[in-house]
Amino acid sequence: MNAPLATSRKLTRFIGYFDSLDGLEVRGWACDLATPRVPVVLHVLLDGQEVGRVTCDLPRPDVQENIGVMTPQLGFSFHLPASAADGKPHRVGLRFPDRSVVPCLVGAVEEAFQEDILVTLQPRYVYESFVDGFGRGALRGWVQRLDPVTGERTGCCEVSVFVDGVPFMHVRADRFRGDVAAAVGGDPNCGFEVVIPKRRRGTGQRSIRFVVTPGDVELQGSPLTTALVDDRLEEHLLSMSETVTNLHREIARLRAKMLDLLPEQRYSLNDYDAWARRYFDGLRARVAERRRQPGMLKPEEQPLVSVICPTYKPDMTDFIAAVDSVVAQTWSNWELIVVEDGSKSPEVAARIAEYSRNDPRIRLVRLKKNLGIAGATNEGIKAAKGEWIAFFDHDDLLVDVALEAMFQAAQGFEPLVIYSDEDKIDQAGYFLEPNFKPDFDYRYLLGCNYICHLTMVRADVLAEAGDLHAKYDGAQDHDLMLRLTEIVPREDFLHVPEVLYHWRKTPNSTASTVANKQYAVDAGVRCVSDHLARVGHDAIVESINDITIYNVKWKLEDTPSVSIIIPFRDQVEITRECVNRLLSSTDYPAFEIVLVDNWSSQPETLDFCRDIVRDKRVRVLTIKEEFNFSRLNNLAAATCRSEFLFFMNNDLFVEDASWLWTILGEARAADDIGAVGGKFLYPNGTIQHVGVAVGPDGVATHVHRGLAGNDYGYIARALLCHEVSAVTAAGMLVRADAFREMEGFDEVNLRVAYNDVDFCLRLREAGWRIIQCNNFVAIHHESLSRGSDDRPEHEARFFAETQYMHDRWSENSLYQYDPAYSRHFLLEQSYHDLAKPV
Repeated sequence: MNAPLATSRKLTRFIGYFDSLDGLEVRGWACDLATPRVPVVLHVLLDGQEVGRVTCDLPRPDVQENIGVMTPQLGFSFHLPASAADGKPHRVGLRFPDRSVVPCLVGAVEEAFQEDILVTLQPRYVYESFVDGFGRGALRGWVQRLDPVTGERTGCCEVSVFVDGVPFMHVRADRFRGDVAAAVGGDPNCGFEVVIPKRRRGTGQRSIRFVVTPGDVELQGSPLTTALVDDRLEEHLLSMSETVTNLHREIARLRAKMLDLLPEQRYSLNDYDAWARRYFDGLRARVAERRRQPGMLKPEEQPLVSVICPTYKPDMTDFIAAVDSVVAQTWSNWELIVVEDGSKSPEVAARIAEYSRNDPRIRLVRLKKNLGIAGATNEGIKAAKGEWIAFFDHDDLLVDVALEAMFQAAQGFEPLVIYSDEDKIDQAGYFLEPNFKPDFDYRYLLGCNYICHLTMVRADVLAEAGDLHAKYDGAQDHDLMLRLTEIVPREDFLHVPEVLYHWRKTPNSTASTVANKQYAVDAGVRCVSDHLARVGHDAIVESINDITIYNVKWKLEDTPSVSIIIPFRDQVEITRECVNRLLSSTDYPAFEIVLVDNWSSQPETLDFCRDIVRDKRVRVLTIKEEFNFSRLNNLAAATCRSEFLFFMNNDLFVEDASWLWTILGEARAADDIGAVGGKFLYPNGTIQHVGVAVGPDGVATHVHRGLAGNDYGYIARALLCHEVSAVTAAGMLVRADAFREMEGFDEVNLRVAYNDVDFCLRLREAGWRIIQCNNFVAIHHESLSRGSDDRPEHEARFFAETQYMHDRWSENSLYQYDPAYSRHFLLEQSYHDLAKPV
C-alpha cells in the first residue's frame, strides 16, 4: 500500500501508522526522521495500560519508497495478549518514544488521531465437549477445539478441575475417544480421565467443575454433582474411614484441651527461677542414679581436675561462696588453684590459708605483680597437676554436681573439650538468663563465645594450644576457644546440656553490662580476625551494635555458578515481582533463573513466560503434572549444571543487591557446608524464619517466629549466623553435588510439606553442615505460593506427611534431640517456652 503522510499534525521527528489489526496481530510502521537507520521502539497500550513494546525492524519497502529514507526496515508486528480475545470491547493504541500518538488507519478517518481505537476481539476457537460422569474411580469426559474459520477439530486441550470450588488438578484431554471421532469427527485424542485418590473420595455429594484453559470455557455437563464412590461397599468403607479420621481429629483436639486444662505449670523464660529450682532437684537425682549404673568411674578411677581461679580484689562474700561451691563438689578428685594476681590482699591470703589447712586440695599462687586475667590464668595452669583443666571466675558458682555431671556425660566418648550450659545469679540469689547452648557450633563461635562456662580442657591439649594471650584481655577465653578449634576436631568437643555454672550478676560485672568492659569488644574483634587469618580465611569482622557479638563477612575468591529454581502456577503478578527483583537487584554475575511452570493456565501467565525468556538469564521449564513441590524442584535441578542450586518460592522478595555474594560466602567457608538458609521477614517486618528446629513433639518449628526483625533473639541467634538442623526451601542454597548425593527431595512421601526438613536431616545425617545465614534478609509472603496446610482440603495429605516424618526419623538422634536447639525448650511456635523440668 502507499501510506499517506499526515499533513495536519504538528511537526515531529517521528512518523508512522498503526495500519491493520488482524485477529490479535497489530501491524504498521514507524520511522525516526532524525536517525532513520535506528529502528523505532513503540509502546503498545491495551485499555490504557502498556502491555508491551515492539521494535520497528520488519521490511516495509512500500513505506521506504513513499517517504524516501535509506532503509526499508520500518515495519512492526505485535500480538496482543490472548486474554484480549474475550468478546468484550477494548481500546488499543500505540505511542511513539516521545509518548505522542501513533495514528491509526484501522477505524474511521475521524478516529485517526485519537489516542486509542475501540475494538471487540472474538475468541478464535470454540469448544465442543461433554462430561460423562464418575465411574470406576475416575471422572471422564472429552473436549475438542473447533476453528470456526477452517472447521478443524483438534484434541489435546488442557482442562482444569475444581472440586467444591477448590482447584483439584490439571489434565490434558489426549486420551483416545473413537466414539467421539465417529460421532462428530476430528481428532480422536480428545478424552480425559481424572482418577480420584481414595483419600479424596467421600460419601457426600461433590460439585465438580471442568474448565478449558486458557480461556476459562466451561465444558458441557459442568458442573457435575456426584458422590465419588462406585458402589455401596466402597461407600460403606469410605464412611468408616471418615469416621476414624474424625475420631482422630477429635482425640487430638481433646488432648490439646486437656493439656490446657491440667493444672501443671507452664514456664517461660521469665519464670526461669521457679523452673530452675525444680530442675536442679531433678539434675541431682539423675546424677545420683547414673552414679549407680555399671561402668561408671569409681572414686579411685576419677581423673584429677584442676580448677583454675584467678582473683584480684574480690568481694569476699562472693569469693567465699565461689570457693565453697568447689568444696561442695560430689566429684572428689579435684584441686582448686587460686591465683592472687598481685593485689597483695592479706584477707584473700588468710582465707585461702584457712581453706588449705582444712582441705589440702586448695592451693594459693601469689603473684608479685598484676599480670591481668590472661597472665594470672597462665600461672595457675603452670601450677596445675590435673589431667583436666577447668576455668572458674572468683565470684561465680559451680552447681554441686557440676564436675561429676561433666564426666558422666563424657563416659564412652573420650572428648578433648567439654562444656555445659550456664545461667546467671543475682545478688538476691535469683536464677535468671539461662544460656541453653547448642552442640558444638563453629560458625556460632565466630560470632560470640557461646561456650564460655563451664569449660574443661584436657591438660595436654591445652598445653598444645598454648598460653592465654594478654593482648586479648577481655576476650582471652574467646581467643582460646578459637585456637582450640585449630587443633581439636569438632567431634571432640562435647556439649553437656545441663546447667552446671552460675555466672554472678552484679552492677559492675560483665554479666550485668558489657559497657563496663568496652575493651573486651575490641579484643573480641581482633581475636576473631586473627583466628580467621591463621586458618586462611579472607573475611571482615565487625562488632554488632558495639557489643561482644561479631559479624563475619566472607570474601569470595571466585564466582561459582548458581541456578535459582522457582516453581509457580499462575499468580503472575507476584511471580513477576519476584523475578524482576532478582534481575534488577542482584549484582552477582553468574546466575540463571529456572522458572518451573506447573501447568499455568491464565493467558497473562503464558504471556509473561513468553516475554521473560527474552532475558538470557531466564528459562522456563513447563511441567504439566499435579502439584508436587518436591518433584518440581527435582526435575528442574536435573536440568541445571551450576555448582550451586538456590531453591526459592515465588513469594520471596530480595532487596539486597549483594545477597548471592553473602550466602555463597557462607557456603564456601568450609567444604562440609551443604546448605545455607536466609533470614526471612513477613511484610510487617517481623521474623518468619531464622532456622528450623526439629523434634518428635512437633516435627519442625520456625524458631523466633513473630519477633521484631531487628531483635537479637535468644543469645543473639536471630542476628548471628549459626548452624541449624534445617532451613526452609522458601530460600535455600544447596551445593549441587550434595543435592545429587541425597537424590533430591522426597517426591513420593513428602510431596508438599516437610520435604525441606527431611532433605536437611538427610544432609546432616550424611555429615554435611547447614548454616542459617542471618546476613541474607528477604521478605517472604508465606503460603501465597501454595496455600496453607491447615485448609480442609489439605488436611489428609498434611497428616500423612507428618506421620511419615515421625516414622522416618523417630529413632534418629538428630530428630530426638536437635543438636542446634536445647532440649530444655518446647518445640512450639511460642517464643522459647521451657519444657517441663526433669
